[in-house]
Amino acid sequence: AELERAQTNRLSYYKPYPKQQEFHAAGGPLTTRERLLKAGNQVGKTWSAGFEHAMHLTGRYPDWWQGAVFDDPTIGWAASETSQSTRDTVQRILLGQPGAWGTGAIPKDAILDIKRASHGVADAVETIMVRFGGGGDVQAGSSRITIKTYDQGRERWQGETLDFVWFDEEPPEDIYFEGLTRTNARGGIVTLTFTPLKGMSEVVRRFLMERPPGTAVVNMTIHDASHYTPEQRQAIIAT
Repeated sequence: AELERAQTNRLSYYKPYPKQQEFHAAGGPLTTRERLLKAGNQVGKTWSAGFEHAMHLTGRYPDWWQGAVFDDPTIGWAASETSQSTRDTVQRILLGQPGAWGTGAIPKDAILDIKRASHGVADAVETIMVRFGGGGDVQAGSSRITIKTYDQGRERWQGETLDFVWFDEEPPEDIYFEGLTRTNARGGIVTLTFTPLKGMSEVVRRFLMERPPGTAVVNMTIHDASHYTPEQRQAIIAT
């Protein structure tokens, strides 16, 4: 029973590494609206963003939390490049593996409804309705997160007013600014988690060179990922 509780309420056990904590804390207060966690592959960037957004969806913030806080139910988008890539990264972190939904960052008792995507990618999800309010309060409000893709094109990114947008993997410039615009009315936040594989793109330039007010960058390397032993780090670096 204890193991099942742990597996279906991973959010209560989340403890970030120092660099992940720096990324979270950079979002508070909400005056820092745009944050980039620039990190290598498999060091925990998607993991940390998934758990932060589970907090924004549920309103369940731990005592140590220093980042952005929403006092009311939220509406947000999370996105990556394709339907398959979002299913295997963003969706997996938020919900868990297909057949075991509720074992991801969003606690099982907070999941109100899951709407599957209609585009034909097996086990892909389009929308998750989440109970907002700690302890499974059935009278609490509900949050909503919709999973989007970059290959949908900019037109599919128009129209909605949002509290947050999470870009996992670097978005095209037009998609990024369309997503940012969706958060303007509510003074919401935008987070990006990616390895900059496209060179000095306009999105990377914005964060690394232009650095407008309200932006923040945290750089995380394999040396900041405590789940690797020194020997494992050396082997990965060597390859």
